[in-house]
Formats: sequence, C-alpha cells, structure tokens
Amino acid sequence: MPFFETWQQAFLAGLVMMVFLAFVKEWISAELVALSALLACVVTGILSVNQDDPFNALKVFSHPAPITVACMFVISAALERTGVIETLGVWFEKIAGNSPTRMLVVMMALVAFLSSFANNTPVVVVFLPIVLAICRKRDFVASKFLIPLSYAAIVGGTMTIIGTSTNLIALGIAEKEGIQGLGMFSVTPVGIVFVVITFVYMLTLGKKLLPDRATLATLIDTHSSREFITHAFVKKDSNLDGKAFSESRIAKMKKARVLEVLRDGVRLQTPLNEIVFESGDEIVFKGVLEGVMGISKTEGIDVRGNDSRGLEGIRTESALLMEGIIGPESSMTGKSLKELNFRQRFGVLILAVHRRGRNLRERFEDEKLAFGDTLLVQGPAEKMNQLFQQRDFINLSERKHAQVRQSKAPIAIGALLLFMIMGALGGRFGIPAIPIVQLAFTSALIVLLARCVEPQEAYRAVDWKVIFMIFGMLGFGMAIEKSGLAQRIADSLIHDLGIENPYLMLALMYLLAAVMTEIISNNAVAVLLTPLAIVVAHTLDASALPFIIAIMFGSSASFSTPIGYQTNTFVYGAGGYKFGDFFKVGAPLAFILWGVASFLIPILWPFHP
Repeated sequence: MPFFETWQQAFLAGLVMMVFLAFVKEWISAELVALSALLACVVTGILSVNQDDPFNALKVFSHPAPITVACMFVISAALERTGVIETLGVWFEKIAGNSPTRMLVVMMALVAFLSSFANNTPVVVVFLPIVLAICRKRDFVASKFLIPLSYAAIVGGTMTIIGTSTNLIALGIAEKEGIQGLGMFSVTPVGIVFVVITFVYMLTLGKKLLPDRATLATLIDTHSSREFITHAFVKKDSNLDGKAFSESRIAKMKKARVLEVLRDGVRLQTPLNEIVFESGDEIVFKGVLEGVMGISKTEGIDVRGNDSRGLEGIRTESALLMEGIIGPESSMTGKSLKELNFRQRFGVLILAVHRRGRNLRERFEDEKLAFGDTLLVQGPAEKMNQLFQQRDFINLSERKHAQVRQSKAPIAIGALLLFMIMGALGGRFGIPAIPIVQLAFTSALIVLLARCVEPQEAYRAVDWKVIFMIFGMLGFGMAIEKSGLAQRIADSLIHDLGIENPYLMLALMYLLAAVMTEIISNNAVAVLLTPLAIVVAHTLDASALPFIIAIMFGSSASFSTPIGYQTNTFVYGAGGYKFGDFFKVGAPLAFILWGVASFLIPILWPFHP
C-alpha cells in the first residue's frame, strides 16, 4: 500500500521538503517562502478562494494568531519608547556589583522577567550595550554573559502565553480548532521550571562550558594605537589638482588614510579610487599621531586652508572606536561594504567584521552583510552619531540615549497590566472571557491613542516579515490538514511505527519541535507542528492540550545553534562566538529541558482528564 493516498498528499509532502530546504538555505526571505507555498496550494486547487469553502485560503488573513503577534510588537514598542525597559536596564547596571556571578544572576532574572511580558528582541537589544559596557569597565569577559543573556530571554518568554510569538500562534490554532483551556498564565508553572533550571545550569555546568572569546574591540589596543581625524585642503595649482586619488602620493600613505573628500562642503559620493582632486577639496584623513604630523609636509596639501573659499585650516579630532551590529530589518543585508560605498556614505572606516565565528580584519569589503554581523567602526563623534541613528545599525558600544516619553510610562504599564489581568481572570468572578486577540488589540490601541508610541513607530516596530510568514504558513498548514496528510503522518507514527504510548509520543513531538527550531524559524515550526499535534492527539483518543503545550515549549527551545532564534543571532556576533560554542553550551541544556518537559507536561495536563 502506497504511503500517500492522493496526489495532493504527495505534492504537499514534496512541498514541505522544498519549504524546509528554502528556509535552511535562505535562497529567499522566509516570508516569501511561506507565501509562495500558500500560492502553490491555491494554484494547484488544494485550497480555494471561494468564500463558501471552509478551507478558503483568504481566511488566514483574519486568523487571530498573527494579529495578536502584531499587537504584541506594538505593546513592546510602547514599553521601549516610554523608557520602561531602559529604566530597568539602568537599574541593572547599578546593582550588578563587582562580582561576575552576581551580575549573571541579576541579568538573567531581570531579562527573563521582562521577556515574559514583552518581545524579547528589544529587551536583548537594550541590555547588550549595557552588559558590554560593564564588562569593559570591570574587565569581565563578555562572552561569559551574552549566551546567558539570550537564553534568559528565550526561557523567560515561555512563562506566559504572550511571552513569545510561538505560544500565541499555537494558542490561535488551538482556538480555531475549538480547543479551550489555555489562559494567560496556563503555561507559567512549566515556564518557571524552565527558568529555574536554566539559571541553575548556567551557574554550574554551563558557566564552565562558556568560552572565553574576544570581541572585535579587544582585537585593537585603542590606548597604544589611538588615531585621529584630520582635515586638510588641496592647494590651488598644486600637483594634486586634476590628479586621480589612485595615482597620487596620498594613496600610498601608510600611517594616515583618506576617510572622505568634500567639495564645496559636500561629501563626494564617488568611490575613493575614482575621485579626481580639484583645488580647494577638503580631504579628511585618519591616522596615528605620527601620520597626522606628517600630513603637513605632504606636497600639494595646504594645512592653513584657503581664505578666499572661506575654508578653515587643518582640524584634528580624536577618532572614536565603536562596535555595531547589523539589525534584522537592515537595508544593508545582502550588500557588500563596497556596494554600499560605506566609507564615503557615512564618513567612517570599517576596521574589522565578525562573521559566523570569524573575525575578519582584511579583505572584507566584498563580503555580503547579513543580520548579526558585527562591525568595528572608527570615525569622528559626529559621524558616529549619524551612523547609529540608522535603524540598520545597532550600537553595541554604548546605550542608545533616544528621547523617551517617560510621562507615558504609567499608561504603557497599565495597558499591559489590563491585558494580563483580563486575560488571567476572564471567565472567573463574573468577568467575561474575552479572546486574547481582542485584549491585545485593545491594549495596542490604548498605547497608540495615549501617544505612548506614535503610529509611524508602531508600524516600524511590527516585524512584518514574521507576520506575513505566519500568514503563509497558516495557509500551508490548512492545505496539509485538508489533504489528509497530517492524518496520514499521525497514522504512520502511531500504527506503522507502533508509537501508541501518549507519553512517548509527546516526548517525540517536543523533540521534533526542538530540533526543527534550531534550523528554521520557531514561528514556522509552531504553525507546522501544532495542527499535527492536534491530529495525533485525536488519533490516540487523548487530550490535545499536553501535545500543544509540548509544541509551545519545544518551538522555543533554541539553545544549540545561533541561527534558530533571533536573540541568539544578536549575541553570536556581539560576543565573538563560534558556531560550535552554542552547541557546546546549549545542547546539554536542551536535553535536560526535553526530559523535564516530557515528565512534567502530562502531570499538569493529563492525557485523559
């Protein structure tokens, strides 16, 4: 008997493998992969767009899960813009103390708490420069703290239904299937156990396994190689007038290099090697003190300036050395430094790049930038401020001092508390049971109307790639359900492989989710496996709740690779880690949590209530 009963099942099985491969290989962005899979299901007729069809593909765009996730992005942005997260970060800096152990405990506790109610990515973004600054100030090794920072954010998100988008997705799918019994704090008991185990692990075995890695800034001794920015001008009728940079003596300087060239006060956007000097051009040099002193002796350069053009003489200022990381929504991703014309565009120099465990000091101009790349940047303070105002680039060297609306903080906190209290007490004490999506929408609207966050900021805060990826995967999951492929897989697991024990099946479902989330998006894993878990539960004639809970926790259990979870990717570059560091530290933790979840979940949510 063939495994697939219809051509639709065979087609979708092949499409599942193609989607999985596309996620891993990153041929195109994840949301395009998901939406393409949805379109393929419509084009082949597996799904329709007929309004009377219960499997109408367009129904995914009214699904509560992505709408709730989008609202949580807005609420998290309100907490960030009103300074709530920043204030707690400053408080952490004050109480961290001089003990590495105390700092680790306080950091993980605070990050886990914040991540249980807010999107964990901005939490990590706020804490990264604070942790790095403390490490520099107290001579701590940053790589001993950044993996624990990410792990605390991950397990913290498991403590509430709203703590991570995977929980909201699984909840939305369950409610669509008519499965009730999951409230705001239903998962909190297991989440707290996860947090406690992670704390104990990181303070014992994990602490010993954490590597001693150098960040980019430590590769250069800024005290002995302090460099300066210097401004000088091309003399009238000098030998530089009309000469290309590549042919000039300036290009051959060893102790000073050209940072940019300005003409009539405007920076030239032409690549440096193609610039032809003109009289009066202002040349900005970077170099050590010896090189700066030698510039005044260079033929064709006037250090006094040209009074007729209103130009000043030579100006020298200290160059800052800072680290930054390419953000998830950066327009720089997929482009090389040469294609971006980075030096001329921003007026700073890139000294080194950290890429997937490697610190690149040379020949990195042609490397395509990717999310998580860490860049060591040097330039004047003014140019640095302009660069780090870009949403593309996140400052790791110092905390971002953006203007916050502190007077609105009580409203943002109140909106979140209203969301949590109504979600927890709904259906009790005469309080009506309000759907999570309605509560999230109401709270998001409150912070918008109160101007805790501006509409433009709210739009930017929503990770639209994640939202549309969820839409696409929900449609894909609908096709798998309609075709009977999910039921066929469930039957194969239970009858063909003989896995009829619900305890063993739950452990298998958790493990499958945990392994997949190390490779592809945790949201995609939740969308794909939650419907399968429900079908498996029905086939076993067991309650679906324990299996859904297993998918929630398994989909968030990304500890063994730096690519499975966004917070891991952030600290990967910032901490100078190698790929294998995450497996060495995270795999034992993932294995421990798998065993704990497999034992604890059936106790709290019995298979046969």
